[in-house]
Amino acid sequence: MEEIFILIAEDDADDRFLLQSAFDENGYTDKIHFVENGVEMINYLHNIELEGIESTLPRFILLDLNMPKKDGREVLKEIKQNQFLKKIPVIIFSTTNNELEMKRCYELGANSYITKPNSFDSLIKTVAALRSYWINTTNNP
Repeated sequence: MEEIFILIAEDDADDRFLLQSAFDENGYTDKIHFVENGVEMINYLHNIELEGIESTLPRFILLDLNMPKKDGREVLKEIKQNQFLKKIPVIIFSTTNNELEMKRCYELGANSYITKPNSFDSLIKTVAALRSYWINTTNNP
């Protein structure tokens, strides 16, 4: 059976804690791997690519846009231009709620764009919806 894991790029420690807590509240027991910036994300994905084993790819990526070293837009572009990595669903998860930014992210290949909820209860509901759709509903090759 494949190991399911989610890769999350989030530079804010409080947001990482809240995301982990929201997944825990939803009974999520599979692995969540956090990276703190875009450079860490790309390095992590390139290590998976070097292994060349598709079953080691994350089920999906939650990608913050506003990160140090390499922002989410640059990371998204690199992922979607890479033949091995481009099949990973990338969900933008950002405080930026701007129509032009959303359009830009979709043009770069984002699979979804979610504005970060402003309460923990809303975050729990958002995580439940993410799990339901990206883990229980969709089929990944």
